[in-house]
Amino acid sequence: MAKKKPRLEPESLELPLGGVESHAHLDLEDFDDDREEIISRARASGVSEIMNVFLGPDAYEKNNHLFDDHPQISFLLGVHPNKADTLTDDALNRMHGHFKANPRLKGVGEIGLDYYWERVDHDVQKEAFIKQLVLARELALPVVIHSRDANGEAIALLEDQGFRDHPVLWHCFGSDLEFARSVLDNGWHISIPGPITYKKTDDLQAAVARIPLDKLLIETDSPYLSPEPWRGKRNHPALIAFTARRIAEIKGRSIQDVWQITGDNARRFFNL
Repeated sequence: MAKKKPRLEPESLELPLGGVESHAHLDLEDFDDDREEIISRARASGVSEIMNVFLGPDAYEKNNHLFDDHPQISFLLGVHPNKADTLTDDALNRMHGHFKANPRLKGVGEIGLDYYWERVDHDVQKEAFIKQLVLARELALPVVIHSRDANGEAIALLEDQGFRDHPVLWHCFGSDLEFARSVLDNGWHISIPGPITYKKTDDLQAAVARIPLDKLLIETDSPYLSPEPWRGKRNHPALIAFTARRIAEIKGRSIQDVWQITGDNARRFFNL
């Protein structure tokens, strides 16, 4: 039996420092055994900054110390829609205090609506979403949106809350060109995850072909959604190199261009 070819490592793409991982969950226990190595590999693969997403104030208070020695890692903080019922007044007040106290907190997210899992009543999700949008507006911070099986309602709620032309990032975009246009028409940005590298994502690839490069960011959503050739394995920030490579192929640009431009977009968006 022929041996399988070894998977290509992201370091082998030899990308320069300048890429930005716009959405990772490095505080999760999935990285407890090798977090430092994973952070080092990201830099060796050309990732100059990482946005780590804390899923609620408890996670932030417990785990933000993990990155004390890594100033290249900035933070997002938000209560996920699948935990919307935990957004008490106390939790919201604690979040407000953390944003005021720590300049490494660069945005409110991931927040939004998730009607796929049906873990929390829709009205409870909407209420938590609105409260966190109010917080973001008060603090003049960007928001990062999680939307699953709820795109129409999420956009309508953002528009109703006056977020047209506010810095909004559509996290883990996996939809089609029609929906991308709805996002772009509001002046928002779109973050592309690893599934852009999968074969049966024709609608997503067609959307990426038409989304202006200056509106694109790249993410892993680590430890989930690894790109090819690492699909099915744990995702980590260095692997955004393969997502960048696929976007470059779709757009007919060099990977170095996509790497630098999407990195610059993220630095502007998050004020890094």
